[in-house]
Amino acid sequence: MSESPTTVPYRRAVWTDFGGVLTPAMHQTWGAFCARLKVDPQVLMSAVSTVSSRYGTQDFMEPLDTPLVGEREWLAQIGAVLRAQGVVIDSPDSLGPIWFDRRETNHRWAERLRGARAAGHFVGVLSNMVPAWDEHWRRMLPVEAMFDDVVLSFEVGARKPDPAIFALAARRAGLPPGQCVLVDDLERNCAGALAAGWSAIQFRSADQAVIELDALLASPPVEAVQEVAV
Repeated sequence: MSESPTTVPYRRAVWTDFGGVLTPAMHQTWGAFCARLKVDPQVLMSAVSTVSSRYGTQDFMEPLDTPLVGEREWLAQIGAVLRAQGVVIDSPDSLGPIWFDRRETNHRWAERLRGARAAGHFVGVLSNMVPAWDEHWRRMLPVEAMFDDVVLSFEVGARKPDPAIFALAARRAGLPPGQCVLVDDLERNCAGALAAGWSAIQFRSADQAVIELDALLASPPVEAVQEVAV
């Protein structure tokens, strides 16, 4: 991916999450997904939690986006749990086509990212992503034209909020941690970024995130302030 020209005094790496940031909030997507499968959201989530616990986590995406298990096997296990409870659904072989069907792009946030990149900042996607979903999310955005780099959990073997993925993303951007910022809808991922020496913006709405990003990009990074102090 080509690098945009530097026209700002302090260049930053703006790493944006995908789901819940460049798309509607996760609970909205989950609700639509359950409606398509004609299953109660709480019943399905209970089955998903049961399967996730087998892999030592209650983060239901972790088994898929690391990945610890293939999507088809994961779905088969969830189907078995539901059947044991007397719930039968038409279990798909892949969630991707249903999960991304009619899923909208957050154009307000995408436009702000384009502006940041045009101004000379590095802009990338940093996402915990399921391998089978890679082709689907890429259809929602002109990835090559919008981003300098893409770091996905299943490709690099680490996931947010693990320190390793933040260290890797900073290296890929070619900037120190203090000049990197994560924009993510999950508090735990923002906390992981802060622990890695990054800045972080917890995404609640496009307008809120744009205001906070504008303020951050207008201020010098910590390294620059320390250099002036010395």
